[in-house]
Amino acid sequence: RRRLALPVQRPARRRMTNRIPPRSGTAFTLDRGQRLTVIDPEGVQVADLLAYNRADVAEVISAGRTFDYAETIRLTTGHQLYSNRSNVMLEIVADDVGVHDFLLTPCSHATFDHFYPDLPRHRGCFGNLAEALAPYAITADMIPTAFTCFMNVPVDGRTGRLKVLPPVSKAGAFASVCSISRATAAGPRSTRRCGSPNGCNGASLTRSMPISRC
Repeated sequence: RRRLALPVQRPARRRMTNRIPPRSGTAFTLDRGQRLTVIDPEGVQVADLLAYNRADVAEVISAGRTFDYAETIRLTTGHQLYSNRSNVMLEIVADDVGVHDFLLTPCSHATFDHFYPDLPRHRGCFGNLAEALAPYAITADMIPTAFTCFMNVPVDGRTGRLKVLPPVSKAGAFASVCSISRATAAGPRSTRRCGSPNGCNGASLTRSMPISRC
């Protein structure tokens, strides 16, 4: 008798979408192999992204380790984001824009006091992240430099001087990362010094589960 090859039934994807309100943040857990997509719904916006080891939150995403191993500050599809213990936490698996920042820290009260002393101060992305991460026993002092999706910070190759320019992302632009470890991820939305006329950090976060392993 001939055997018939039957199609393999794969589990359906479940997508969870969270649009972050202005001047707020969100945090959630990701299992290994899950994908997180950060979407710029209006264009010319940015979103800070952090990741911690769920089993030990002292391990956190690291700009220095990532730049060292990638040998570039221009991170995009195919690059991996490392932790302070040199473990891969996330991998960029899709990128509509190709321009992100991993140099500048999340803005805070101190940021506004420094750059805009004559304007009303607010807690910025740092405060939003701190509030979102508090339920996971992550304190403000444990917040490192964030990977800021779509933020445009060119560096002068001769002088090393930084500029904060408007993002080049258009409405609907996205970047997707795949979790390589069991992680806690967080992202804020707030006005910050990011060069965006749209108030920055108007991100939507879409999680897909289950997905294929990265």
